[in-house]
Amino acid sequence: MATHGANNSPTAIATTGIEMIFKSGSQEVQVLKGIDLDIHYGDIQLLMGPSGSGKTTLLTILAGLLTPTEGKIQLLGQEITTMSRSQLAKFRLENLGFIFQGFNLFPALNALENVELALAMKGTQPDRKARYAEAAELLDKVGLGHKLRSLPRDLSGGQQQRVAIARSLVGHPRLIMADEPTAALDSHSGHAVIELLRRLAKEEGVTVVMVTHDPRITDVADRISYLEDGILLREPPAIHP
Repeated sequence: MATHGANNSPTAIATTGIEMIFKSGSQEVQVLKGIDLDIHYGDIQLLMGPSGSGKTTLLTILAGLLTPTEGKIQLLGQEITTMSRSQLAKFRLENLGFIFQGFNLFPALNALENVELALAMKGTQPDRKARYAEAAELLDKVGLGHKLRSLPRDLSGGQQQRVAIARSLVGHPRLIMADEPTAALDSHSGHAVIELLRRLAKEEGVTVVMVTHDPRITDVADRISYLEDGILLREPPAIHP
């Protein structure tokens, strides 16, 4: 189980008054409007809402990849909006994992090599043999111990996403940011992937924040937040005829 922040708060992620304005020439578009959000350690938090509602922008800000126009963000008890670019890069490297809709696997590398490469890029394990052993352990954890030598083209969509999850677990991150991780999967594969993330969250205290349009996976979430026109809603947005 991951330890909590230095202040022993149950909150892994806390945002206060997040605003995001994008400028295009003389035009300004406000994408996020006063977002206050608390996410607890070990929770799976879904961000849902219609296209263009600001979900991916919010996820990108929570991941420290985009600086909000206004507001504060605390990750693991640390204020990331005051960090320098190098401090933030180091914080992300040590604490965050990422999962994408399109898997983003290297097609010429097998499952083991895809995960080993991520370990090499982290730079925490200089010994290649040890990296391969750790990569095999991570793939076994996501149920792919029998597919170590398979290329992405020889894996199903669900299996490719499991490789991507194994890769996101490199370095034992305490936060995982997932952008539409089930969008390319059928119902069975998508649910299996989310159940896997839920098990990791509960057994290892990993906090998962996920943008999704997929209503089939809401039953495995601890909390669901809905966005509409850049505003965080307590209930799902109304469907207009």
